[in-house]
Amino acid sequence: QVQLVESGGGLVQAGGSLRLSCAASGQIISPNNMAWFRQAPGKEREFVAHINWNGERTYYADSVKGRFTISRDNAGNTVYLQMNSLIPEDTAVYYCAVHWRGTYDSISGHRNWGQGTQVTVSA
Repeated sequence: QVQLVESGGGLVQAGGSLRLSCAASGQIISPNNMAWFRQAPGKEREFVAHINWNGERTYYADSVKGRFTISRDNAGNTVYLQMNSLIPEDTAVYYCAVHWRGTYDSISGHRNWGQGTQVTVSA
């Protein structure tokens, strides 16, 4: 079983940037598609970005398209989320997960969730 650990969150002003990392252990991630989700206080968890196993295909939620970039380093067993032009609405706990079935944006189609990393964007 793969274990995922997110890091890189923090407090940033609107317009700023952060780079999140998702480090995997216990199993290599290279055969798997991977994704980032987020959950804001009082809201349901939502899809943010998806990357296929070799990094050649990516998908984004409309709310982050053009501002966020998902990437992966299979040799380093790590997935990244570069977040630019952050806005207060991006405030949430960010999670990475392995996509194992169904559509790329379905919560039920993902597993091996990490513990999350908090991102707070101040106005």
